[in-house]
Amino acid sequence: MRIAIIDKDRCQPRKCTHECQRFCPRVRTGDETVTIGDDGKPVISEELCVGCGICIKKCPFGSISIIRLQEELRERETHRYGANGFALYGLPMPQEGSVIGILGQNGIGKTTAIQILAGNLKPNLGGEDIPWDDLISHYKGSVLQEYMRKISRNEILVSQKPQRIDLIANKDDYVRELLPDEREINNLTARLDIDHILNRRIGDVSGGELQRIAIARCISKDADFYFFDEITPYLDIYQRIKAANLIREVSKECTVVIVEHDLAILDLLADAVHIVYGTPGAYGVITHPKGVRVGINEYLRGFLPDENVRIRTEEVKFEVHAPRAQKEAFILAKFDGFRKKYLEFTLDVEGGDIRRGEVMGIVGPNATGKTTFSKILAGLIKPDVGNVDLDLKISYKPQYLKGDQKIRVDQFLRSITDRFDSSYYKTEISRPLQLERLLDQNIGNLSGGELQRVAIAACLSRSADLYILDEPSAHLDIEQRALSTSMIRRFAENNDVSVLVVDHDIYMIDLISDGLMVFEGEPGVHGHALGPFEMREGMNCFLKKVDITFRRDEESKRPRVNKIGSKLDREQKAKGEYYYQEL
Repeated sequence: MRIAIIDKDRCQPRKCTHECQRFCPRVRTGDETVTIGDDGKPVISEELCVGCGICIKKCPFGSISIIRLQEELRERETHRYGANGFALYGLPMPQEGSVIGILGQNGIGKTTAIQILAGNLKPNLGGEDIPWDDLISHYKGSVLQEYMRKISRNEILVSQKPQRIDLIANKDDYVRELLPDEREINNLTARLDIDHILNRRIGDVSGGELQRIAIARCISKDADFYFFDEITPYLDIYQRIKAANLIREVSKECTVVIVEHDLAILDLLADAVHIVYGTPGAYGVITHPKGVRVGINEYLRGFLPDENVRIRTEEVKFEVHAPRAQKEAFILAKFDGFRKKYLEFTLDVEGGDIRRGEVMGIVGPNATGKTTFSKILAGLIKPDVGNVDLDLKISYKPQYLKGDQKIRVDQFLRSITDRFDSSYYKTEISRPLQLERLLDQNIGNLSGGELQRVAIAACLSRSADLYILDEPSAHLDIEQRALSTSMIRRFAENNDVSVLVVDHDIYMIDLISDGLMVFEGEPGVHGHALGPFEMREGMNCFLKKVDITFRRDEESKRPRVNKIGSKLDREQKAKGEYYYQEL
């Protein structure tokens, strides 16, 4: 089976001479394999296409993909966004009393699947509009048959937390107006730490507060099925654990489906996972449900044995021992203790050192001074007590990115480095960050994840001794996080430079870090930086404050969050061993 995909946003027929049609060998023999639609853009007949790939190479904008798929997927086609549009194969299977996770890249159909299960999008099985009776018959013999029947009759109450939380309300609306006026909501808002902002306008709350409002709004509704499309963006690890615990409670009486890129939270929250593989923007295939441990391990390994499909060329590997304990690095710079005071917030930092060729992770709650610490080291702001002058060339990626520049990505990166066209830059930076399809786009038109990858590339493109990246995992999917993590770590080792990474993704911190700094305190009032620590000591200190424990997965060696209250969780807490024990 062969599908032809045309990226309508990249296709610009007014700037080309329809090379896809002119050079197609089937068109030259008289077949209508490639025709021009009413919008002036090409339409490729998948029945007539022979898959020669000439149109792919000739298209000046790289907007065409011809993909060969397994023939058995034809029967699993769920939805197609028109001729030469994105195709989704399969659907997740909701299970009452369980949390079902969906795991996969951005742009691969996860949100489409959620929209179908939520009843907001009627599947067309790859064709045009399909009668409900035919849809119900199509899923005969599976749990989806009865589900589709109830959806068609509006017999299922659905509550959904969207991915785009900025769309849940107008910025002039008050927070209290979004939540039901019930006694139970007070307990919910208190547990999510948003009871103090109920009288604020939506436009005056932070991203993390808005995320928690969206979660509370979804949970507060009386529904049969709850769908959460990414709960972790903008939340620190403490807030993520609280949200996960609430969702677990909801799942005891209802069915929950969640899309999430934070593997630690997914591991803690889900009972089973569906892996989604394919080509972003072209097609996605949803596997049958797998145990959460098995599913995540298969995804990290890059091979799905049940489907006999390889989804990644390289396995994501976790080191068994903390890297810092295995080598002695030279000290690049030392900094003395200092203090920074604002009107309502004070940050105290103990002295420490930065080692050459190592990556230092920085963890802690939001609003405890991690970004302030990073800016002081970068020389962007000055401390009030103490002096920080590292005498180093420093490259800094900020937490919040601006995408308002009217310049192409390739022009922007060329203005930073003279190595942009070198094979080294393409191999070590562009390809791991998947920048190839972004280079001819305007920075102002990029999505959050695309802008994040460009910002990481820009930071690492500068010549420096110390690189500071503030929340590089934000808006990135699991695949992009794994690739960027490996790339940043390899960059530090190969160039013998130091890197500081501030992030809330524990898996990323564990995978990338040689050592750790831990921030604690009262958010928005006082922050205190501890460390730097050796990795094991730092993670023990941090996880004890979060009140969760880790163990090593015997197969993949990845860290796994123990179910709270489980036998292993209780045993490790009793021993004071919150970080996993070495195998």
